[in-house]
Amino acid sequence: MAVQNAVATVKKETVDIVAARIKQFQNGGELHLPVNYSPDNALKSAWLILQATEDKDKNPALAVCTKESIANSLLDMVVQGLNPAKKQGYFIVYGKKLTFQRSYLGTMAVAKMVDDTIGEIVAEVVYEGDVFKYKINRGRKEVTDHEQELENIDSKKIKAAYCMVIDTNGEIKRTEIMTFTEIKQAWAQSKMYPIDNDGNVKAKTAHDKFTAEMCKKTIINRALKPIINSSDDGYLFKQSVNRTSEIIVEEDVADEIAANANKEVIDIVIEDAEYEEPAQDNSGSPAVEAEIVPQAEKPKDETPPTDGPDF
Repeated sequence: MAVQNAVATVKKETVDIVAARIKQFQNGGELHLPVNYSPDNALKSAWLILQATEDKDKNPALAVCTKESIANSLLDMVVQGLNPAKKQGYFIVYGKKLTFQRSYLGTMAVAKMVDDTIGEIVAEVVYEGDVFKYKINRGRKEVTDHEQELENIDSKKIKAAYCMVIDTNGEIKRTEIMTFTEIKQAWAQSKMYPIDNDGNVKAKTAHDKFTAEMCKKTIINRALKPIINSSDDGYLFKQSVNRTSEIIVEEDVADEIAANANKEVIDIVIEDAEYEEPAQDNSGSPAVEAEIVPQAEKPKDETPPTDGPDF
């Protein structure tokens, strides 16, 4: 009974407050959500997932995370128009902070929300033996040919991956290409640590079992990042988009300082790494702490589970 009461209290002090604040933002014209998006349904789904979400030490997220971070992770989810039930994001715990991190499906949904001219987002993997050609036209890459035979498809022979963002008229808006070496360098920055010290993909990790799908996720995130970051959808949206990255940097710095606290030199290097969302998991998602700030105010200047990817 005590546990149920505690959970009910957390819900009252987080979910209910976020729901009320969302309505306040909408009524004040500060927040515009997709017409087919239901904040209430998204919050209900998130709450069910949060009750099963744990930190890296298997402690319940609702018990270890601050109420502010729980509330703000929920706010970030709603402001971006996402629903964890659709695998569009995950709640992950960093220390005592809960964050909401978009999956690549969530990134695709947000990109289409901020740019309604986007029709399709297509990602493909290039293997050894494929015929692959592209040209650079006025600084922009354009894939001109990609021919592939079935016998070429082998996760051990991946050469590159590319993503094309196509508008509603069928015209290509943006193309991003990454070699497999570049992709592995991005994975090396991931909290999942799927790359060993020799630069190889660790055996039995999700990145090893589902290499092609993980390559597609990485290239999609890379291609859509500038589209989302260039959005002028207002302060609330930008705050929610950036909050998780700020929390991760804070925690990385704290870990680095703790690791070097008794040494004479502390050399902290913060990389602007590509985020790798956790593979599909039934326990829930990440977490973040930050204030729920009305639009008028200005903002101040663990390893996720790896059961398999969400495809």
